[in-house]
Amino acid sequence: MAVSDECKLKFMELKRKKTYRYIIFKIDEKAQQITLEKTGEPGESYEQFAAHLPENDPRYGIYDFDFVTEDNCQKSKIFFIAWSPDTSRVKAKMIYASSKDRFRRELDGVHYELQATDASEMDIHVIRDRAN
Repeated sequence: MAVSDECKLKFMELKRKKTYRYIIFKIDEKAQQITLEKTGEPGESYEQFAAHLPENDPRYGIYDFDFVTEDNCQKSKIFFIAWSPDTSRVKAKMIYASSKDRFRRELDGVHYELQATDASEMDIHVIRDRAN
């Protein structure tokens, strides 16, 4: 599965320049390529990111999570989220699962990876616990 240059470029902008809060990627099955679907502005919340993930289709997501440690230090961790709801088509789930590792390797600088099949597996408390 090829990865579009735009995907890599947007990820670098998120990582280095903090241009985006999140990025959602999808697989174009006809073109056999991972493409950019949506970016979120720096002020958008995790809830807004989660709301943009489709209910019945897999996606890959990158979320830049800002938080304050117990020592009162401002930190940022980048999460890679493989969203594959149980209600997705079997073929789509297989394509996303088989492409995930290669795509993930293209995104240098991700701190944590999550796989989720429903919203409870990736809610903000899970993200916060992993980041700390």
